[in-house]
Formats: sequence, C-alpha cells, structure tokens
Amino acid sequence: MAVSSPSSTTVPAARTSRPQRKGKSLTGWAYAAPTALFVGLFFLVPTLLVLQMSVSDWGLFTGNRGLNAPENFTAAVQAPLFWPAVRFTLLYTVITTVILLALALGLAMLVQESTRWSAVLRTSFLLPSALGLASASLLFYALYSPQASPLPGLLSLVGIDIGRISFLGTPGAALTSTVVLIVWRFAGFYMLLLLVGLQGIPGEVYEAARMDGAKPLQIFRLITVPLLRSSLALCTILCVTGSLLAFDQFYILTKGGPDNSTVTIVQLVYNAAFQGQNDLGRAAALSIIVLAALVVLNVLQFRGLRGKEN
Repeated sequence: MAVSSPSSTTVPAARTSRPQRKGKSLTGWAYAAPTALFVGLFFLVPTLLVLQMSVSDWGLFTGNRGLNAPENFTAAVQAPLFWPAVRFTLLYTVITTVILLALALGLAMLVQESTRWSAVLRTSFLLPSALGLASASLLFYALYSPQASPLPGLLSLVGIDIGRISFLGTPGAALTSTVVLIVWRFAGFYMLLLLVGLQGIPGEVYEAARMDGAKPLQIFRLITVPLLRSSLALCTILCVTGSLLAFDQFYILTKGGPDNSTVTIVQLVYNAAFQGQNDLGRAAALSIIVLAALVVLNVLQFRGLRGKEN
C-alpha cells in the first residue's frame, strides 16, 4: 500500500478575502503617497516646466512669448562657447575622477585597520567634507590671490621659493588649482564610502590568500578590487555626475577665465539665463541636453556594473 510522505503533503495557501486585499492595497498607497508627492512636486513638475521653457521663446523679464522649437536647441549647440565648454567639462571630469578615486582608495586602505592613529587620520581626512563647496572655494581663492596669498611666505619658511606664481593666470594653472581644491574637499568623503566597502570584505578571504602565497599586489588586484566593485561604481557615478555639473568652484575661482578657458556647461546655462542674455528658453535647452547626457551616462554605468555582477 502506498503511503504518502509527510513532506510531500502540500498545505494550501491561506486565501485572503477581497476586503483584506483592498485594505492592504490602500495601506501600500498610503506608504507610497508621501514619496510620490515629493517626487511629483520637486522633480516631475520642474522637469516639465523646463521642457516647456526649452521649446518656447521665454525671456527672463518678458515671460513666455510662444512656441519656437527647435530654435533654442540649435542656438545652444551653435553658440561659440558650447563645444569648448563640452571639451573642458569632459577633461575636468576625467582628471578629477581618476585622481579622486585613486587617492580615496589609497587613504581608505591606509586607515583600514582600527588603531588610535587611524581614527585621528580618518577624522583629519574627513574634515574638509564638512565645509561647503562655496566656502571652500572662497578659502582657496584667498590662498591663490597674488596679493594676499600666504603660500609664498609659508613655503619660504621651509626653503621653497615659488616667487609670485599665478595660480589662476593661465588655463593650465587655473584647471590644476581647481582640481586641487576639489580633491582636498572630496577625497575624505569618497574615502569614507570606500572604507565601508573595504570593511565589508571578510578577513578570512585575505587570510586564505596569504596562506596560498599571494603577494600584496595580487591580493589587491584579485581580491580587493573585485570585492570592492560596488563601492567603486557608486563613487564613480557620484564623481562623474558631480564633475559634469561643476559650477561653484569655477564661478568663484576663475569666472570662466582666463579667456573663457574654464567655462563649464553649467556655467553656460547660468550665463544664458542671467548674464546679459536673459534667455531662459536657451538656458532650459542647455539644461535638457545636460540632463539627457547624464541619463545616458548613468544608464550605461549601471548596465556595465550589472553585467559584471552577473
């Protein structure tokens, strides 16, 4: 006689009544409503307004004077400073991202072990992140000032004579000086993100690798970097997005100079809207171009990360 196994006996799922399902649905909508309201008010509505402005003849003081698509987009792309600004923004993004991620990873590995000195170093590296970007830019503007900079005097105390160097007087010097500011301001922040990722790697993995005779460089290349991929991807996305939207530091330090060599895309948007042109339609068209580029770039980064994880 066949005897059915107790493990093969299936227990029918408890059915919920229609009023219970309706109650759960309403509870779900109640939880999602604040977030949906926030996203609608502070993202969807402004985005739709910018879209309308980008296809309209919309002046800062005259308001909407009707549809003029696609003149704003063609005028924005054909502007003399558009492509130089694109090239400069991309160059600044690549330089900043590479230096920031390399330095932040080095700092995170330096303070990875929990010791008394590592706590002091972590705090020291993270302190600049507490300063606002505009405040940090003003601080560096004073340091770079030819008339008031204390750097030549301080360096002369240790025997280094840099004379009357112009930190912002040439295109290369202006870019380098701004990159130094951004690295000083954000290296501690990215170090913290990578430090969290490093501490999530089990110590047994490193111990097993050392027992197998792996050298430090092999451990870094074959264990640390692959297991830190998610944190590195997050830092890369944040760094690239922030660099493509760079504005404050260049507006305060260089105002786009010398000779418009440090004009970024976002500064073009500002100039189109508020600096003489007062053309909100063209500024909105530039904003849409930047938004589309960021969406495409972030989608590619996420797809690349997902592909590697799979």
